[in-house]
Amino acid sequence: MTRHAALALVLLALAAADSAAQALTLAAASDLQAALPAIAGRFEQETGLKVGLTFGSSGNFFTQIQNGAPFDVFLSADVEYPRLLEQSGQAVRGSLYAYATGRLVLWTRKDSGIDVRQGLQVLLDARVRRVAVANPVHAPYGRAAVAALQHEQIYEQVRQKLVPGESVSQAAQFAQSGGADVGLLALSLALSSAMKSSGAYVEIPAPYYPPIEQAAIVLARSRQPQRAQQFIDMLKQPAVMQMLSSNGFAPPAPPRR
Repeated sequence: MTRHAALALVLLALAAADSAAQALTLAAASDLQAALPAIAGRFEQETGLKVGLTFGSSGNFFTQIQNGAPFDVFLSADVEYPRLLEQSGQAVRGSLYAYATGRLVLWTRKDSGIDVRQGLQVLLDARVRRVAVANPVHAPYGRAAVAALQHEQIYEQVRQKLVPGESVSQAAQFAQSGGADVGLLALSLALSSAMKSSGAYVEIPAPYYPPIEQAAIVLARSRQPQRAQQFIDMLKQPAVMQMLSSNGFAPPAPPRR
């Protein structure tokens, strides 16, 4: 190998490392799995900056971020987690943006023989032995599921049937694979191509559970806070808001006064 060729390889490696280091890293609630890749792709086209996506439970991400996880942006399914990070100085003050409101559905496979059009009362049916939910300790959709069951005054009757997943996407996997007969899931996941083709759902009325207010925030450990803020600003674009709407998200709640 010539000296010039070796130098070129070194420069190429340095450029690749710099590019990887500059990628914008997003910690995102798992109900965004269908919608966020396209939004991230749009951002990459507009800026030329790569975006790395990690999906999981909002509560688990909150704990990881408190312990120093090196993300640039946190997209939470519960607005309270970003608010707490902002208050503690672990997120950039003033960068919080409520981007959507999640919606809860009751989903089952088409071959289950269970008519989810009956709503939550169908969970009392003896054929429903296992109900997949997100873990209410970590996941906003889990807390919403419990609240909806309590609203219908059937929580105590069905609590032994509940099969918790670490996130709402894991609960969806349980329901889709047959590990549970039905699932209380995010509408955004129920609308994904795989779940839409294999199952049926009914939306749980919004008054049955507290609003699933979702919000994004720039994290204080971000090495590129301006780019991170740029991503959050893109969520405010009408076209991106329409992308979220078409993936099952309701508009964000009006700002609190």
